[in-house]
Amino acid sequence: MKLTVLGYYGGYPWNDVGTSAYLIQSGDYNLLLDCGSEALLTLEEVLDPLQLDAVLLSHYHHDHTADVGVLQYFWQLRDGNKREPVLPIYGHTQDPLNFGALTWPESTVGKAYTDDQTLNLGPLQLTFMKTHHPVPAFAVRIVERSSQKVLVFTSDTAYFSELAKFAHNADFLMTDTNFYANKTGKKWHMTSTESGKLANQAHAKRLLLTHLPQTGNLEQLKQEAQDSAGTGVQVERAHKLREYQV
Repeated sequence: MKLTVLGYYGGYPWNDVGTSAYLIQSGDYNLLLDCGSEALLTLEEVLDPLQLDAVLLSHYHHDHTADVGVLQYFWQLRDGNKREPVLPIYGHTQDPLNFGALTWPESTVGKAYTDDQTLNLGPLQLTFMKTHHPVPAFAVRIVERSSQKVLVFTSDTAYFSELAKFAHNADFLMTDTNFYANKTGKKWHMTSTESGKLANQAHAKRLLLTHLPQTGNLEQLKQEAQDSAGTGVQVERAHKLREYQV
């Protein structure tokens, strides 16, 4: 299983890097996980978007869905061999208006997932957990059936202890790390130290910090997470177009 980072900022794009969007590939199966700003343009650098098999949205905040509309237009207007004549976009149904917008006639179709089901997409098996966020958002655990490798994406969330069980023994854990260790007050995203703590509690092998802030020293953010995770976890921060083998 291979992960390519297309965008990694939270909130808004910055310095030629977009917001949350990740390409997950297993064999010849191509899954776009979240579709934030600049996702389509960056995806074109590594894959013909018409070769996507599916899109999965963790929730409907704009920094995770900003390019859904232009992806739908792309599917409608672009000539070429499409892997899927009508592209499935998976989302939750707890926001009926946004879920309904995932269907664009003869181009894309919205398909539902829930946190009490297992979703099978090609070679991948997916399960979900609702997170702590102002709108319904879902972490996803992705298992590559052939290798049994596990990738867990927290989506947007404040830290809560149940996440560790959901991410247990993940080969690759991607966490919403929007704050430095010194963040105080109400938090709807995790701090660097909370991400490190989660990786340690889950016994994750590798931790990738995502949904990053646009300010401060991101190497400091990484070091804070590493200090919290301990020596048994390899901590990295997301970089645009960097590929990671899970």
